[in-house]
Amino acid sequence: MSHSAPPLERVASQQARRPTDVIRDYVSLTKPSINRMCLLMTAGGLALAPTAVETWRFVWALVGTALAVASANALNMWWERGSDRLMKRTQDRPLAAGRISDNGALTFGVAIGALSIVILALGTDPLTTALGVFALVSYVLVYTPLKYRSPLALVVGAIPGAVPPLMGWTAATQTLEPAGLALFATLLVWQMPHFIAIAMFRKHDYAAAGIQVVTVVRGNRVAKWQAIAWTVALIPTSLLLTPLGVTGALYAAFAGVAGLAFLFIAVRGLYARNDARWAYRLFFASLIYLPVIVTGLILDVALS
Repeated sequence: MSHSAPPLERVASQQARRPTDVIRDYVSLTKPSINRMCLLMTAGGLALAPTAVETWRFVWALVGTALAVASANALNMWWERGSDRLMKRTQDRPLAAGRISDNGALTFGVAIGALSIVILALGTDPLTTALGVFALVSYVLVYTPLKYRSPLALVVGAIPGAVPPLMGWTAATQTLEPAGLALFATLLVWQMPHFIAIAMFRKHDYAAAGIQVVTVVRGNRVAKWQAIAWTVALIPTSLLLTPLGVTGALYAAFAGVAGLAFLFIAVRGLYARNDARWAYRLFFASLIYLPVIVTGLILDVALS
């Protein structure tokens, strides 16, 4: 992977930037939209757990998780600064564009990662802290370099990506339980068709950067079948919370209908004339799916 320097004129412009612009760029390293979703899922794990959670523990669990996710994203962006310069959608990221320094981004990512571990250790429990460390280290040191070697990186990266709701559950219960693992499994499986869709409509970008996604390595047809298989698996996985006694029939109805609709869109890919257009539809369907089942969870818990 190339780490070629950004254009000299952009590096020079660092000296004349406003502090608010610099702060905005550092915040963007944390990928706020991804962080918000992770926080939502962490809060869901905390709220669904059968054990009452003190306010201070709830807050520290969210803050610690947010910082861990922010650190993983910042360090991932630091690691991939070279390949980001080769992809159209990432060329304007702060590091790729040379608006902040490599050392500054690395220091920032390490610092907030260390702070996240301290907060989790002091504000939650050893198990939740260990999960946070595992997610951070595996995302940065295993998933990120593996992306340039094998399409299996998608599955590997989905594991730390699914840890936040499990951290919410363990912060409340201080133990691993089947219901917490069901939350983890649901988010893990959901990520697969979500990112396969991205890999399809960003296929040429990934190929240019040398990232070994399934669409580049094995082609669109294989990617479509994988998306269908994972979407099929998502339906029973998302329904596990009901037989485990965490949710009732209302959530099961939401999850079942949302899962079938998601599957319908995935299957349509086999007959799509325009793969990129279908991939966009699958991607947006994945974005709608999570809020729908979260709404089902909230209503089910509130009305039970």
